[in-house]
Amino acid sequence: QEQLVESGGGLVQAGDSLRLSCAASGLTFEYYAMGWFRQIPGKEREFVAGISRQSKLIYYGDSAKGRFTISRDNAKKTVTLQMNSLKPEDSAVYLCAACLWCTGYVPDPDKYKYWGQGTQVTVSS
Repeated sequence: QEQLVESGGGLVQAGDSLRLSCAASGLTFEYYAMGWFRQIPGKEREFVAGISRQSKLIYYGDSAKGRFTISRDNAKKTVTLQMNSLKPEDSAVYLCAACLWCTGYVPDPDKYKYWGQGTQVTVSS
């Protein structure tokens, strides 16, 4: 059974860092481009970062540029989001997602086949 499980969220202060991880199981990980999204209740799911199957292409949403770094380890079937200089407006549920055979910039959540349950990030001012 295909599964994505996020971890690493929590409550931090503005300016702090967090490292989110997503562990995949039940799927051929290297077939999937991976993405991180975030969601606030009542708002659309927002693209945060994406990484291609062999890590050759990386994309960031405007809110993440210069502060967040996405990486993946195909051997361990994990994708990581390092978040620095966190701001209160970064508070959201962060979800990882897998996009089968996707290439290029894929900010549309409808293109992703599998999703994790999400991990809450709360940044206090």
